[in-house]
Amino acid sequence: MSSRQLYAHSRSSVSGARHTLSDHLRGSAALARRFGEVFGAGELAEYLALVHDVGKGCCAWQDGLLQKAEPEGKPVGIPHKEAGTRLAAEYAGMPFAAAVQGHHGGLPDHQKVKDVLAALKGSGPDAMAAQEATRRVTELIPEITRTDKVTLPSWLLPLRGADFKAETDLLVRMVFSCLVDADFLDTDAHFAGRTAPRLAPATDMRALFERFEKRRAEFLAARPASPVDEIRARVFAQAVAAAACEPGMYVLHAPTGGAKTIAAGGFALRHAAEHGMRRVVFAVPFISITQQNAEVYRSLLDPRAEDGDGEPVVLEHHSSVDLDEDSDESTWARLAADNWDVPVVVTTMVQLFQSLFSAKPSAMRKLHRLAGSVIVLDEVQALPDRLLNPILSVLRGLVERYGVTVVLASATQPDFWSLSKLSGMPRRGMVEDVQGLFAELRRVTYEWQLGDDVTWESVADDIEERAGDQVLAVVNTTRDSARLHRLLTDRNPVCDPVLHLSTRMTAEHRREVIARIRTRLRKGLPVRVVSTSLIEAGVDVDFPWVYRTWAPAESLQQAAGRCNRDGRMAENGTVVVFRPVDGGTPKDLSYIAALEATEEFFGPDPLADPDDLKALAGYYAKRYALQGGDRAMGERIEELRRAWDFPQVAREFQMIDDVYGQSVVVVRDQKTAEEQDAIWADIQRLRAPYTSGPEPLRRLQPHTATLPRHEVTQALRTGLAEPVVGDLVVWRGHYDELRGLDPDDREDSSTFLL
Repeated sequence: MSSRQLYAHSRSSVSGARHTLSDHLRGSAALARRFGEVFGAGELAEYLALVHDVGKGCCAWQDGLLQKAEPEGKPVGIPHKEAGTRLAAEYAGMPFAAAVQGHHGGLPDHQKVKDVLAALKGSGPDAMAAQEATRRVTELIPEITRTDKVTLPSWLLPLRGADFKAETDLLVRMVFSCLVDADFLDTDAHFAGRTAPRLAPATDMRALFERFEKRRAEFLAARPASPVDEIRARVFAQAVAAAACEPGMYVLHAPTGGAKTIAAGGFALRHAAEHGMRRVVFAVPFISITQQNAEVYRSLLDPRAEDGDGEPVVLEHHSSVDLDEDSDESTWARLAADNWDVPVVVTTMVQLFQSLFSAKPSAMRKLHRLAGSVIVLDEVQALPDRLLNPILSVLRGLVERYGVTVVLASATQPDFWSLSKLSGMPRRGMVEDVQGLFAELRRVTYEWQLGDDVTWESVADDIEERAGDQVLAVVNTTRDSARLHRLLTDRNPVCDPVLHLSTRMTAEHRREVIARIRTRLRKGLPVRVVSTSLIEAGVDVDFPWVYRTWAPAESLQQAAGRCNRDGRMAENGTVVVFRPVDGGTPKDLSYIAALEATEEFFGPDPLADPDDLKALAGYYAKRYALQGGDRAMGERIEELRRAWDFPQVAREFQMIDDVYGQSVVVVRDQKTAEEQDAIWADIQRLRAPYTSGPEPLRRLQPHTATLPRHEVTQALRTGLAEPVVGDLVVWRGHYDELRGLDPDDREDSSTFLL
């Protein structure tokens, strides 16, 4: 076979042509350079992409493609990463060779790279294949063997010791993202029969900000006036004024009900316009807020007919499906991963930070899009204490090296600047007189039920007797929410149904329930709701009575933000904080420390209410101290980052305990036949052996709920669920139209055993 006939991929079913290796390497390199130039690493990213598939140039791999993979539809089954790994180590440096070695299975640890390079110095079959591939590809692409080293970003070179290692870890992650996104895009274009990859055009952020301002004014003019509108307008004006200041790390501290979502959007869009930034990423703790905020930003930013239509501006991305496997067989599945090539992304904190600390290609391909962006962390108090050191370290790195502005938004701002990772980092505030704002927006009175006689039965009785027709109860666990929901339903079965919210319901189902809640509240109709904590941070509802299970202080205040939110009541709303002796409590050590600190500062007189800022500052200091300093806040992950142990970092960085959080697609009986067919068609697209792009996963997001992994494993074993792709499954069992995948009302799975 002539060296002029080297191929990277088999024939496209659309064009009928094979993908030549030279076209693929040069096409990927051009894309990677474009991505890396945003943060001063264009040459580095370009070279890594140029050599990533050099190993495909050996005869054995080419024979495998043409004689096995193409006719039989099977993987080639011959390693091809080693030749590029050796070239990357020689010309870019050993840390960056990990990006090439890991472009299919994920970033390896540093010792693995050293072992691969040591083996390539010998005369074994891998070494001989790498030498042959390099020789043959050099005839086509001479620039893979250089006369000089690849130029690294200028800011990296003066660094030494721990700083050099930590900054190199983040740089490897960012250039790896450039490489795998370029690889996926170029490959996708080939199999789709396109002459060029799909890339979104540059966005005029100033025009977006002007559209945002115009539609915000229209929105405010159309809604009923509220007693707190003047305060919200003040918060917005101060946030937008702050956007003219230089990039950095900003704090948006305003009380619940202060319209932080709109203020943060105004700041982010104007800041992006003023400083030539490329996109805005909003990250929130709960999917329910993702849905709400995405709806708000779509209404303010997506094109309308009068705008000449055009592509949507806002991407809602909260899928947590793991599409990666440690083999070439998953290549097509990984092409379904989203790469955030849009102006505005609304996502979850889990999606954002698990991607930043991942080692897998599909999760990391989006990371380079963060460079030159504004990242808004809404309800930032939800970040887990046990991971604060790596989170704050990476956020600081993004701000100082990658042209990012970070906004920390919350009514219950944690004192992050008391921690070592932000030492010396300027803290830029947006809102003036925070203490005064809290005084102006105090709209509730707290009651405390913390005695040993408090049970779920007594709480249900109290709600039934005192709370009237409009009441929200927020609890800590999905099991407790199902239990209280049953108790309230049983007490008054002939009334309107008690509504329920938890992550065991699909995203679309939750959205429907929230819309129903708002409609009934607006019309003054009876509405009783039991929810997990997903409703308390940022979901815009307004009840006269709120019951909240004993929880950390910030959760108590956030739940209170759903009570008398618009200040329309003649007297204060009522927030009842209760501690049932038969209630469940998360077992996380950080959570337990937070509860202990809460008990010291907040409660009935003489203790403080949760909206007392002085007590809140003392609470955070106590909470951090109880956990014993840096080691309890993720410092081991920082050590692993400095050791360039990417797989172990990914294993230990878990925003949610690994026993939780597996995605389950539910095809609800209430959907029309046509809607059900569309859902199943997307499931089949993901199961197909060829590329589908990210669209099927985007369309399935509304139909996805979350279950603990052990429940999914059991469901798969008994036939209640079936695999789709990666760790995504489709549910075949019962789905309750009030409680979703009800933890206390499961089907007898033995009836599904064959």
